[in-house]
Amino acid sequence: MRILHTGDWHLGRTLLGADLLDHQAAFLDHLVGVVVQRSVDLVVIAGDVYDRAIPPVDAVRMLSTVLERLAAVATVVVTPGNHDSAARLGFGSGVMNQRVRILAEPAHLGDPVLVDDPDGVVAVYGIPYLQPDLVRHALSAVPDEPLARSHQAVVGAAVDRIRADLGTRPGTRSVVVAHAFVGGAEPSDSEQDIRVGGVDRVAESVFAGFDYVALGHLHGPQRVGATDRIRYAGSPLAFSFGERHQTKSVTLVDLAADGSVTVELLPAPVPRPLVDVRDTIDAIEAGEHARHADAWVRVAVTDTVHPERMYARVKDRFPHALAITHEPADAPARATGRAVTATSDPVEVTADFVTFATGAAPTPDELLVLRDAYEAAALSLAEQDPAVR
Repeated sequence: MRILHTGDWHLGRTLLGADLLDHQAAFLDHLVGVVVQRSVDLVVIAGDVYDRAIPPVDAVRMLSTVLERLAAVATVVVTPGNHDSAARLGFGSGVMNQRVRILAEPAHLGDPVLVDDPDGVVAVYGIPYLQPDLVRHALSAVPDEPLARSHQAVVGAAVDRIRADLGTRPGTRSVVVAHAFVGGAEPSDSEQDIRVGGVDRVAESVFAGFDYVALGHLHGPQRVGATDRIRYAGSPLAFSFGERHQTKSVTLVDLAADGSVTVELLPAPVPRPLVDVRDTIDAIEAGEHARHADAWVRVAVTDTVHPERMYARVKDRFPHALAITHEPADAPARATGRAVTATSDPVEVTADFVTFATGAAPTPDELLVLRDAYEAAALSLAEQDPAVR
């Protein structure tokens, strides 16, 4: 069976204010072309289809159109990520035809999508993003004894349900589509923090025994472990300058009759490269970096004195500049704060502020209060989505 593994589309996202919808539409056109040209049987989309729980109308239309086009040529399985609203993404899944299946309900983790090929049946299971506080009671095998408050516990329980079903299907090949942070993988700086109790990772060993595990959440394409059996497809576009050196792709997987896999990474189209430029205003205007004129650039102007009309002069050379700063090359060295990104632990960021504001680091008890407050707020937001209960 030929499988195309993708995910982390983040439809509706912007890049430092730049609208990405046209570039996302171009990627989806490319994706449909790959599915047709490479005779793909199954497309799996591993979460974060949208960038936020209530996506813009154009993003909803874009998803509807691409699912219709994909369903005309392949079976499509989608599972929600931490950016998606499982309730909204899963709306109507019960009446969709067999060619598009959205696996958004934790209560049905053990119910696979069965896909036939000449070598037999492949059982495709979906594990949506599981917020531990919302599912650790429902997924517990022991009444009135909730699972541990961790991603490891709830994903492990989800996998146990999948294994129980797969055990009733001897000889069936298996694909698991999951949205989680699996240990051993390398994060980027644009993924949303999903820590609970200070822990966000799931052990690779949780997924032992499945033929292929299609992961979503991390934006860099990569394998987990020593083989290609567990992989992140990564995001199709760069969503931060920290991802500028990644080669974006979709993952083509050939699943053989014996369950072995062969993987090919197919590069995704690059709408504009992301480039850092650091130089004087004279060098910029002289064309030293003209090769990057069509790129998304982050420009640091290094003149000793702030140049007149700096912003306009840089934009004249780099019309797609997303960030322009004045950083004199001869400025005295300054202590720099830690960069805060989407992957930063919010509690650590808050602790840094406490240290800055008071002159003393928070005590262990104060850190516990900060973490409890943050996680209570995060839980309150998650509880607004009843589909993950």
